[in-house]
Amino acid sequence: MTRLTFAVLDARPEPYAVSPVLQFRVRVDESTGETVHAMAVRAQVRIDAQRRRYTEAEQEGVTDLFGEPERWGRTLKPLLWGCCSTTVQGFRGAREFDLPMSVTYDHEVAASKYLHALEDGEVPLCLSFAGTVFTRGDTGFAVEQISWEHDVDHRMPVAVWDELVHRHFPGSGWLRLQEETIAELRRFKKRRGLLGWDEVCAALLDEARDAAEVRS
Repeated sequence: MTRLTFAVLDARPEPYAVSPVLQFRVRVDESTGETVHAMAVRAQVRIDAQRRRYTEAEQEGVTDLFGEPERWGRTLKPLLWGCCSTTVQGFRGAREFDLPMSVTYDHEVAASKYLHALEDGEVPLCLSFAGTVFTRGDTGFAVEQISWEHDVDHRMPVAVWDELVHRHFPGSGWLRLQEETIAELRRFKKRRGLLGWDEVCAALLDEARDAAEVRS
């Protein structure tokens, strides 16, 4: 039987992906001397939100997720960020490999909303590894399962997330809206002869400010 230990060395944006992909650099060590012919690895990536401190601005940014800070003793819970998988070539002793995870910039997704609220510091992550190991058996290949007991903590710099977002959405972002809202915005855009959605939002904000000034 193999005995495996996982470690997350770092996380970085994948520079050549057409959509946002985060690459975790992982090291696996096998301590019995067994030769691993191949390995299929799966991982769940969790944000352990309770394992960091928050500035006043960050507290305001995560209120939608966890409520007011005085309630955080009950509400500040881990968030499942994503799942990922890869295959690892054969090795004996140790091997490093990349574990890619596709992510979204959608502000309505809890994990993305949380990450956008962070100003600096680190994101407390936990990666739970599982999968299948292929070794040489007495009559051919032997198959072993990697149990879910392999939990690895990793503190990813917030700057890694910021760089990932900047690569794919430089100076911009997007919001998910209901179809009826989009249709109404499209009609407003046509009536005003506006060219882009930034102009639509700016015009609506101007109208809201003017109305607020009249009421005051």
